[in-house]
Amino acid sequence: MEIPRSTLLRWAETLAGSAITGMGFTKSLYERERFDEIMHVAAEIRSASSIAGIGFEDGASADEIVDFWRSTIGDGIPGYVTPKSTVAAVVGNDDGQILLVQRADSGIWLYPTGWADVGYSPAEVAVKEVREETGIEVEPVRLLGVFDGLRRGFTAVPLYSMMFYCRATGGALKAHPLECREVGWFSRDNLPEPMIRPERWAPMAFRAIDGFDSPTYFDPVREPFWFQEGA
Repeated sequence: MEIPRSTLLRWAETLAGSAITGMGFTKSLYERERFDEIMHVAAEIRSASSIAGIGFEDGASADEIVDFWRSTIGDGIPGYVTPKSTVAAVVGNDDGQILLVQRADSGIWLYPTGWADVGYSPAEVAVKEVREETGIEVEPVRLLGVFDGLRRGFTAVPLYSMMFYCRATGGALKAHPLECREVGWFSRDNLPEPMIRPERWAPMAFRAIDGFDSPTYFDPVREPFWFQEGA
């Protein structure tokens, strides 16, 4: 049976995260050697997945991946590996259209999104990202969902994304000169291409734009779920 690349990626990142965190907390040379061995196994799995991520390119060797992971090891709490965080904004206008940007790096169209910057609340990041990327002023209305980007195939690194529904309040379309090629308003029947899996987010986005108040989405618990009794 052929193992999907997404599964290999999840295995690699789970093992690596545990090993890197262990390296950040332990003072035992014996334990550090064991964690380093686990990290090498994870790197071999990650290399076999052939999926690029932060720090290395597609087809990176296991040694290159291990070198990058070692460079991220911190001491104590700073060394605890957690998913990165991004904030996304679904922005609607009075015509029932959605605000989309064409990313400069990939040419892919998507809703405004960016890393969760220190010093801002998630809702403030949403306002800031939309204004910076598109020139549009918005008001956050509610949280649409929280997504595991690695699990959903949106990213090659552990990442949680918080998606807000925002209402446009002003401004004028102006693409960020470095981050975006184009920006625009689009109806559900006239979405641009290429896009990242619109079937996974467009129905939720337009339902919010249409005024429906749906429960906040989160990825359901999988079976089997890894945990220890009493932990």
